[in-house]
Amino acid sequence: MKLDLRPMLAGERHMSFDYALELDTEEKDLLCSFFGADFPSPMKVSGNITNTAGYMRMVAELSIDYEASCSRCLSPISGSFTFNLEKTVASKDMLEDLPEEKLDEYVVVEDGFLDFDEQLKEELYLEFPSRLLCREDCKGLCRKCGKNLNDGACGCPEKEMDPRLAPLKDLLEKFKEEK
Repeated sequence: MKLDLRPMLAGERHMSFDYALELDTEEKDLLCSFFGADFPSPMKVSGNITNTAGYMRMVAELSIDYEASCSRCLSPISGSFTFNLEKTVASKDMLEDLPEEKLDEYVVVEDGFLDFDEQLKEELYLEFPSRLLCREDCKGLCRKCGKNLNDGACGCPEKEMDPRLAPLKDLLEKFKEEK
């Protein structure tokens, strides 16, 4: 969506916005299904832009519903992810001399319009958790039989030690014997 900032460039002090940002559901759009999450509805974008003596600041809240599998136990989960974004609004010619690493702090006005949908999608990609859990203390799956350990013990024999750690176990036993 393009926001018309011409009134603000002419001196208005405040502008609010509220819209739904559709994510492209085609496979070519990496943002549509990353980290194993699917987004069944558009991202909700709301916020405001404030003009203080020619310095414009955008504050936005972004929210999106997701469906995914727990990273530990593979149970289906769904929820809503919300994050805030603050950027300085500037015209393209004001940013020409700025180092490239500083450009992420700005949204760019071109010909009086602000089109920052692609930037919002990138921010979602950066902010969205790379691992989603059904709950904080998820126990995951048994490595041998694959049973969901959140439902109870699986009955497999006690864990086998990694053979690479056997020399350390021997050292620990020797240390205990010496005491």
